[in-house]
Amino acid sequence: MVCPNCHFENLPTDRFCGECGTALQKPKEAPPINYLEPKSYTPKFLAEKILTTRGSIEGERKLVTVLFADVANYTSMSENLDPEEVHQIMDGCFRILMDEIHKYEGTINQFTGMG
Repeated sequence: MVCPNCHFENLPTDRFCGECGTALQKPKEAPPINYLEPKSYTPKFLAEKILTTRGSIEGERKLVTVLFADVANYTSMSENLDPEEVHQIMDGCFRILMDEIHKYEGTINQFTGMG
């Protein structure tokens, strides 16, 4: 566990940082994401903006950025780990990507390749 104050790497069982003494807290579990339901992963502020400007964006032409991401050694990882561990790892990756995309008011069209 990395200390949020000094970034010292502590043992997962440590309650306080071994370097600076800051109390360490385990990360809270985020609610599950339903990748088939965009409302479950689109931040409220962005959904409201899309809905209130819908008339002005229908039929609009603009430049877009498309992100395709592939996980290196996914097959090997999924063969060597418990399926729940793989799901937890991938869910964490999706959350990081979604947060960055939403930070720039981007939207996610689809998640594919998940089985």
